Amino acid sequence: MTRDGAVRIRPMVAAHAAEVLEIYRLGIAGGDATFETTAPAWEAFDSTRAREHRFVALGEGGRVLGWAAVSPVSDRCAYAGVVEHSVYVHPGARGRGVGLSLLTALLASTDARGIWTVQSGVFPENTASLALHTKAGFRVVGTRERLGRHRGAWRDVVLVERRSPAVD
Repeated sequence: MTRDGAVRIRPMVAAHAAEVLEIYRLGIAGGDATFETTAPAWEAFDSTRAREHRFVALGEGGRVLGWAAVSPVSDRCAYAGVVEHSVYVHPGARGRGVGLSLLTALLASTDARGIWTVQSGVFPENTASLALHTKAGFRVVGTRERLGRHRGAWRDVVLVERRSPAVD
């Protein structure tokens, strides 16, 4: 947050790399954010997320409070308007509207570029993420049971999606 309490949403650039990857590492360490076990190097992160649809939330002093980004779900032309997204908020900035600000910016960006479906998989234990997605206009499509093993246990994944009202 800035001194006036506002969160500034800006495009993610390489200068944000260290803070973005640290927030990603913190999410991984929490155990309910992703199947990933380590954050990638910036080059791998950068090359797999669409540059036109990735944002950071900046607080006081330009500190990165969170980030959101999308990746294509397929290279098949039928899925050109379908992306998978991630949104991560620093543990010290949670509960302040950072995630909703990021998702709002991300959805405005994807709507403007003709993306018709933004989707993600969320562990059912991540109730804060599920509530955030509901608030941002996502719906639960279903649950994939025992989708993968994580830290020695089978994990379910709740599929959420948001269809763009801007794309006919």
